[in-house]
Amino acid sequence: MSLFKSSPAPASISGKWKGLGLWNLYFLAKFLLAWTGHLNLQVMPNLIFALVLLIPLAHPLLRRVRTLIAIPVAVALLYQDTWFPPFSRLLAQPGVLDFSVDYIVELLGRFIDWQVCALLLLLIIGYAFLNQWLRLTTFTLLGLCWLSVGNLQALLLQTTDTPVASASPGVAAPAVVSSEPDDATLNAYLEKFYQTEAQRKVDFTKPAVEPPPFDLLVLNICSLAWDDLDEVGMRNNPLLNQMDVIFDNFNSATAYSGPAAIRLLRASCGQVSHTQLYKATPDQCLLFEDLRKLGFTNELMLNHTGEFDGFLQEVRDQGHLPPPALGASPGVPRAYVSFDGSPIWRDRDVLSKWWKHRLEQNTPHAALFYNTTTLHDGNRLVTADGGTQRADYSSRAQVLLDDLDAFINELKKSGRRVVVMVVPEHGAALHGDRMQISGMREIPSDSITHVPVGIKLINMGDDNQTSPVHVTQPSSYLAIAEIIARLYADPALSEGQRIDWSKVLADLPQTAKVSENSGTVVLDYNGKPYVRIKENGGWLPYPQRFK
Repeated sequence: MSLFKSSPAPASISGKWKGLGLWNLYFLAKFLLAWTGHLNLQVMPNLIFALVLLIPLAHPLLRRVRTLIAIPVAVALLYQDTWFPPFSRLLAQPGVLDFSVDYIVELLGRFIDWQVCALLLLLIIGYAFLNQWLRLTTFTLLGLCWLSVGNLQALLLQTTDTPVASASPGVAAPAVVSSEPDDATLNAYLEKFYQTEAQRKVDFTKPAVEPPPFDLLVLNICSLAWDDLDEVGMRNNPLLNQMDVIFDNFNSATAYSGPAAIRLLRASCGQVSHTQLYKATPDQCLLFEDLRKLGFTNELMLNHTGEFDGFLQEVRDQGHLPPPALGASPGVPRAYVSFDGSPIWRDRDVLSKWWKHRLEQNTPHAALFYNTTTLHDGNRLVTADGGTQRADYSSRAQVLLDDLDAFINELKKSGRRVVVMVVPEHGAALHGDRMQISGMREIPSDSITHVPVGIKLINMGDDNQTSPVHVTQPSSYLAIAEIIARLYADPALSEGQRIDWSKVLADLPQTAKVSENSGTVVLDYNGKPYVRIKENGGWLPYPQRFK
């Protein structure tokens, strides 16, 4: 068969074969997007689709009916080839309907990649030019066949050399293997990980001599990851620089607020799967329940209403927390308006007001769980006239970090003994990657779940530590619970001496990098990230992010 078109000839078999026609443009565009990394092209469904389109149909009506059926199939197949999660997952989140119009318009704008648009335009021009002389259907079929051969070779390699890995308690990396792991290997690794984690817990015991009273403040920050700090040039900021301890390799294990808060509130036990989060758990796994048994009065505060997606009720139910200490509203002016139109109060105002409330109490120990959404995507700044305007991430991050820094200075001036723990929920996904746009957190990639966790002791011995102690091992929430338990039981705390961090941080429980949203899992295997987008689906190497 010639690759070039010729002048009309007498009727023949080739004359009845219409080829793919404009459908060539559909497949060639997919090849281009797959080459740029924007698509995970599934060869076999596309090849079958192309072959169905090639079946010669003599009657024009049948060809029209096929085209009408093929259009929605092509759209569905294109969505299937993207990195986006199943569309049913979006429909399962009714909170999306509460997004403001401004936020929806902003999100739609992020889906437009002008570089890709330019490449597609060039493709259309090239198609219009080359289609005059070349049988592009031949190139389309050759491309699909070539990709099919590549997939077959990869499958044969996997079946002939399947590595086996084991996850030991507290060990983050499996045995080194040379070939790409297959689905069975990664599924077994994930199952072994959760089996191991189910056996781990932190014991909170009262020491022979109880330490002097102190408060524990857990500051849970939405949308703050190391990657975001790098993006806005704030990695070296005063708040983190004054911490006593910094976790360099902490995994939040999820990319959404509710699950992240629940995981933190259940830090006393090992990491569980996403579905297990919403099942009953023993009291010994509840961090604030463990603190209550040690004599702490538990309190809850938010700088937002907590109504979106039932966040407030969720953390109260799953973490056994009381209602917000200052009621539904802290009684301070709005600083921002959330993406759903609800108020967000400034962190400095809310925390200062809560601290005054705390100083009026007579309880010796208090444990606060504080959640802030100042950095959440889509927030708008409230102006002096009561209107709103766009507030970029950088400006809001600077305000938040300054507010928390000022609050720590306020705690120092009070003279009370306080342990402050900064534990972000997840990152903001400021720049996005090949799998999801900026601000989208459906897939819990490492750039989203790698968060800066810090610990600061205030008015507890020597506060003049010049630089933080860094924990470099792969860690997660279990390490936080272990540190709290060790601090409470440390004899140095009872005797008013300076804490020996080398002792407190020795042999902390390590946790392998496994992150999970509803239906989506990302794990690190042999130093390389893999993603499973659908439950019981196949695993893929996580594509490299845009540079």
